[in-house]
Amino acid sequence: MSDEFMRAWAERIRTASERGVSLCIRGGGSKDFYGNAPAGEVFDTANHAGIVAYEPTELVLTARCGTRLTEIEQALAAKGQMLAFEPPHFGANATIGGCVAAGLSGPRRASAGACRDHVLGVRLMDGRGRSLAFGGQVMKNVAGYDVSRVIAGSLGTLGVILEVSLKVVPLPERERTIVRPMTQAEAIDALSWLAGRSYPVSASAWVDEALYLRLSGAERVLAPAAGALGGDTLDDSEALAFWLGVREQQSPFFANANSLWRLSIRPTEEPIPLPGTWMLEWHGALRWLRTDASEDEVRESARRAGGHATLFRSADSSAAAFTRPGATELGIMKGVKEALDPHGIFNPGRLYPDF
Repeated sequence: MSDEFMRAWAERIRTASERGVSLCIRGGGSKDFYGNAPAGEVFDTANHAGIVAYEPTELVLTARCGTRLTEIEQALAAKGQMLAFEPPHFGANATIGGCVAAGLSGPRRASAGACRDHVLGVRLMDGRGRSLAFGGQVMKNVAGYDVSRVIAGSLGTLGVILEVSLKVVPLPERERTIVRPMTQAEAIDALSWLAGRSYPVSASAWVDEALYLRLSGAERVLAPAAGALGGDTLDDSEALAFWLGVREQQSPFFANANSLWRLSIRPTEEPIPLPGTWMLEWHGALRWLRTDASEDEVRESARRAGGHATLFRSADSSAAAFTRPGATELGIMKGVKEALDPHGIFNPGRLYPDF
């Protein structure tokens, strides 16, 4: 992007701040459904695209916010590498800026870490129209916080992501997926047992009364591991389709889900007594629920299970997407927001109604 274009962005942001006009930061639009309803004038970032730097030997890639995820994944795959957190796309136009802003991770998250764990640095345009760099040696973080990691999952409420630098990892040499029929309670016990052992499990999912385990690594390791764990082995194309369906929510479980909840809880928690249809990921720590139960019932059940619930998709746009944090956490968040977006123009209400 030219300096003139950047100056135009900065001027638009400063003008919006002066006039109290809200801006809705939007890249590919693939995550528009996530969080509370978008509001404000659209601030389109899709044209600020391109891979800025990629050093395969250093395992680092830097790209502009509008760069499509598919372009990044293709460039990495050509060098035998990948994004370890296996981000969902939810659409062909998904961008790296939206990926980081949403902070979502796919099936590999439990073994490889979350999106925020792989963000090395970001360049951000704040509510004063300033271009700021975080995560490198350019600028100190706000109030001692690692802003480059805080940006992940902030849904554009802190500023416009201009560029992002990410850690990348080698592709696994080989992968196998095994499946065994079992109940949800049996799956939770099995996953708890696996947690204390060194099997190369890179993803897990329980759905339709069956536990799926993906093993990643060298073939000399996978063969004995698969034999010890038992179950049927899916052929490669079937396994690829299954995990893609989980990551992109294209599998039958996600079809026609008027209210889809995402519960992040203790992985060892026993099956939660709520009506509906369940799917487990991340070794039991992530539980998807299709239900007609009330918002209060779901959130309270998640709280008792040591976590929180997010209304991931819903036909009711008036319902809050996220569980409101406690006063201390919210106070910290508002402090960072005040430092970066003092006039509150970026994506207002996307996380919480008063944020």
